[in-house]
Amino acid sequence: MNGLPFLATLLLLGVAAGGLAAGPARAEDSRHAQTRDGSASHYRLFVGDHAEGIVRAIDLRTGSNVGTFRIDRTPALTRSLSGRTVFAVQGDAGNVSVIDTGVTVEDHGDHADLKIQDARLLPTVITGTAPAHIVEGSGVVALFDDGTGEVALFRESELSQPSFAARRLRPTGAHHGLAAPMGSHLVVSVPSDAADKPRPGLMVVDEQGHQVGAMTSCPGVHGQAQSGGMFAFGCRDGIVLARPATGLKPPTLQHLPTAGLGDGYVSTLKGGSAMQFFLGNFGPNAVVIIEPDTPRPFRRIDLPARRVDFVLDPSKAERAYILTEDGKLHVLDILTGAIERSAQITGPYSMDGHWRAPRPRLAVAGDDVAVTDPLKGVVRLVSAATLEERRTIKVEGIPYTIVAVGGSGADH
Repeated sequence: MNGLPFLATLLLLGVAAGGLAAGPARAEDSRHAQTRDGSASHYRLFVGDHAEGIVRAIDLRTGSNVGTFRIDRTPALTRSLSGRTVFAVQGDAGNVSVIDTGVTVEDHGDHADLKIQDARLLPTVITGTAPAHIVEGSGVVALFDDGTGEVALFRESELSQPSFAARRLRPTGAHHGLAAPMGSHLVVSVPSDAADKPRPGLMVVDEQGHQVGAMTSCPGVHGQAQSGGMFAFGCRDGIVLARPATGLKPPTLQHLPTAGLGDGYVSTLKGGSAMQFFLGNFGPNAVVIIEPDTPRPFRRIDLPARRVDFVLDPSKAERAYILTEDGKLHVLDILTGAIERSAQITGPYSMDGHWRAPRPRLAVAGDDVAVTDPLKGVVRLVSAATLEERRTIKVEGIPYTIVAVGGSGADH
């Protein structure tokens, strides 16, 4: 199978999941699950409500609510790479709220330390005209404002400072875009010269926001992910790979066409953690495994029904989970490209209708796949190993968007 030896080579990138320290631990948080080596394991789910501006923090083990955070609008949730922070993006309200998850996993080489404290809504609010995409890379978080083309840049550690102020650049004009930090440079989308035309491509800019080199074609650019220091961006005719800077040279951009894969294009991407690969959507009924630097970098996998959501397993690098509109959850083996098993998890959720309609979303928390079931008002916890439903957690309101944070380590 194309790409098998390549994907089997571990990059040992590491996946840290943790949180900013804040306040005394709650009583219910002191009861951690124990791993095989006797260390503690703790996970939290952060669930955005579909109807109201509310994010709820849920202790995975007990199912108890450990924080309810009221914000302005229904949020799109993005967790930081460390898991210390969850960003609640409310583009319609022109702001991004910041939640300290209260879960910290600190890597000390031969062991990790696990610290659990209260989750809390930070006073820091990042404002803009229409803030949208958040991308983290090289220790920097970039927030792109669709309404102005401005990029807010900051480090996660700065968010808890009373004097927080993001550095702002405006390398382009207003459009539905994105910016990815790569060392001292940014890869940014380029707006079209007409509102009815798709975004034409990507360019590299320096620390002052000045363009470096020529634009690389990527029609309708949308979606990005990072794997092994490399970024991938979705295009209507393929993807663009952004490779890290070398020496004094800036990051380089390379377009890979998806011609020959049939109808569809990539607009959402996930990046592998311990192996270098990307998983993208490809039309409504397929996904594509992308293996850079191989003779055949694309493998298309057709699905039995239209896709609702998909997610990679951070601790089991060869696995992805895909939910389809018939309510079935599928396990995709990245190495073989085969769907190895499927199970009925929810009732049907048709992909017809508005894209913002309440449909399930997925997150992986240790050995569980968490599935929001908006119409039933629950989060379903499914065994990643067997796809059997372990239990459900009742959630007030309409549970919709979801992210998971946590990990294992010596309990402190």
